[in-house]
Amino acid sequence: MEHLNYVTLDNIIKKLKLEEVHRATDASDIKIYTTEVNRPGLPIVGYFEQFVPERIQIIGNAEWLYYNELPYTLRYDSIDKFLAYPIPALIVARDLPIFPELLELAKKHNRTLLRAKKNTSIVINELVSFLSINLAPTITMHGVLIEVYGIGVLITGKSGIGKSETALDLIIRGHRLVADDSVEIRKDEDRLFGQCPELIRYFMEIRGIGIIDVERLYGVGAVKESEYIDLVVQLEFWDDKKVYDRLGLDEETTEILGVKVPRVVVPVKPGRNLAMIVELAARNNRQKRLGYNAAQVLNDKILKEIEVRKKDNERNP
Repeated sequence: MEHLNYVTLDNIIKKLKLEEVHRATDASDIKIYTTEVNRPGLPIVGYFEQFVPERIQIIGNAEWLYYNELPYTLRYDSIDKFLAYPIPALIVARDLPIFPELLELAKKHNRTLLRAKKNTSIVINELVSFLSINLAPTITMHGVLIEVYGIGVLITGKSGIGKSETALDLIIRGHRLVADDSVEIRKDEDRLFGQCPELIRYFMEIRGIGIIDVERLYGVGAVKESEYIDLVVQLEFWDDKKVYDRLGLDEETTEILGVKVPRVVVPVKPGRNLAMIVELAARNNRQKRLGYNAAQVLNDKILKEIEVRKKDNERNP
């Protein structure tokens, strides 16, 4: 299920740890739909052509110095015209002093005025990064996301096949749970970023036991808030009529939000240690990313041996 994203202003304030100098009466209802932010260099000098008020505005040292050098009347008029536009929020970076008229006009126009202690470039980078992740195209998938040896593994399969039980075994082995049952997947440039809906974060359903809290049972080291998805392990019931891959020469992929992710199909039958197989798949995936493919190496050795024997037969008919 794919859905449109937005970020609330409250989430931004909390994430960037911004000081609320003045909070607009509708601040709780303000939603951000764009990843772009703006430093209002031109608007503060009176040029508003192509000004986009939907973006969060950030005042840095340069803008503050310009305002500081203006006479009171000109500064007041400039800020008044600027804040007359319906901007979602104005952030003053570098912990710079707030002009009294800026606070006065923020109250007059009902604008949220915030202050950050960090340098302007850091504030912009953190804000754009946060918006890019949270406003990226998103889908929710049924499965389990777990970090195995630093590899984000998305375990999929039909309901009742043993995804949660396999994940629980992996947690006991020292790996970390990100999401169970429902995985929110976002596209971050050319990679996929997964996390769990906050409501069910770190909870698991184990048939016969019920709901368990993984963080409380196994500690904070057994869970992780989010992880990039590097591998999909698809569990399916063993089919005697189906031919399963026994070499691994041809890498299968699955496409999620336009991004191709390596996929391994693991047939399930009594006696197979699924947790160990998932660990093996994660290790093998890491090895392939580092440039070593065991199946390809063995295949090359066999081909080389065939070539050597062929030449020997030609020399000694």
